Parts: sequence; C-alpha cells; structure tokens
Amino acid sequence: MAATLCVKLLPKQGWLPITHSVRHGSKAVTRHRKPLHILRQKLLAVTQYVAPPRAAPPGAYPSLTEHFREETGLTLLMKRDLKKVFEDCRMIAVVQNNSCNADDMITLKHRLHKHGVAVKFFPNQVIRSFLSDSVYCNLAPLFVGPTALVVSKDPKAKEVLTVLRSSPQMTLLGGCIDDTLLSAQGVVGYSKLPSVTVVRGELVSGLAVMTSRTAALLQRHPAHLSALLRRYVEQRSPEGAPTAPEAT
Repeated sequence: MAATLCVKLLPKQGWLPITHSVRHGSKAVTRHRKPLHILRQKLLAVTQYVAPPRAAPPGAYPSLTEHFREETGLTLLMKRDLKKVFEDCRMIAVVQNNSCNADDMITLKHRLHKHGVAVKFFPNQVIRSFLSDSVYCNLAPLFVGPTALVVSKDPKAKEVLTVLRSSPQMTLLGGCIDDTLLSAQGVVGYSKLPSVTVVRGELVSGLAVMTSRTAALLQRHPAHLSALLRRYVEQRSPEGAPTAPEAT
C-alpha cells in the first residue's frame, strides 16, 4: 500500500506537472517626479536652514585672559642665574634635546667641558619670562619642547658644532654670539670664520705691503726725474767735455 502511494505521488523522471504556477510581479512605477525649476531650487537652497555650530564645552580651550601668577622664590632664583649666564657668557647656543639618555648626556657634557663649554637646563616658562623683558626677546620662539643652553665665556662655535655632530640627539636651533642673534646657519657660518690672530696677521701683512708700495711709488718719480735731467745734461754738453759730478 505504501509502495503504491509512493509510486503514484512521486514524479517520474521526465514527467512535467499539468499545471504550472507563474507569479506575476507588479509593474514598475512609470510616473516620476518632475524636476524642480531652477529658480525654485535656488530659493530652496537659500532658505535652507543651517544649524549653528555646536559650542565647545567649557574648559576645552585655554582662557584668553591671562591669569597673573605670583613668581615663587625658586623662579626668581632661576631667573637670576639665567641673567648671570647671559651677562657672563659671550656665546649662548640653543639646542633641542631629542630623547637623549643620561649616558649620552654625560658624554656630551664631558666632551664640551674639555673646551670650556657648559650645558645648562632651565624651564621654558622661566626662560620666556626672562626674555620677554630683555634685549634677547627674539630668542623666545626657539624654546619649545625640551631644550638646553650650551654656553661659554669665549665664542667657540667650531668646537661646539664638532661635538654636536657626534650627538645626533642634540639639534642646534640658533644662538647668540657677542650680543648678535644668529640662526643655526649663522652659527655654522660664524664657525668658518678665521681666528682673531689670523685676521690680525693678514691685516699687518696687508698694511706692510701697502706701505712698501707707497714708498716705492714716492721714490720712483724723483729717481725718474733725476735720470731724465742727467740724460739731458749729457746731451747738451759738448763732446769730450767732462760732465758735472753726480750729486749724491
């Protein structure tokens, strides 16, 4: 019985059903919206509501009004030391400290100390406060981030640049040499100048050459005039007559 029902109900191979259901979908919408007139588009664009920007929460930006803070005793002491550095040292170079570790810093200080150069650290806030009331106020933009001062009583730019080449973590930003503000390229150009002794030697040699040339020029005209007069006397004197003795 079950086998007979299965044979009757199950479709045979190659047999197609008598009825076939076809699903008819709905047609697409054929009515489209007409485009707006250009004037209406412009009117809608002009009258479109623009929401105002959201205001920043309070405290997100620093206040525009500067709050006066009384300087502490430590700040006054550091400013006094900084003033003494600018008064006593003829060369002050500003370098940027790019994550220089303690061992490299000790090595750098030791190499600079051989040439009589020292490295000093001051907070940027103290340095800007000191420079704002001094003639070196144009140095203030250099003090951003971790910085250090390379100072010496005599201008030794060449030695400082030589030592800084061996320490890539320290980058030269600028400096002040003999009360003259210089950029990094200016410090490099200053280091290429000859020493004072060499300049004095060249000046003395140049003056000596000019003095000798001046003396030769002064003696040339009288000697030339004397030779011309002697020749004129020889031509005017009769043949065989003795000439006058030359004046000594």
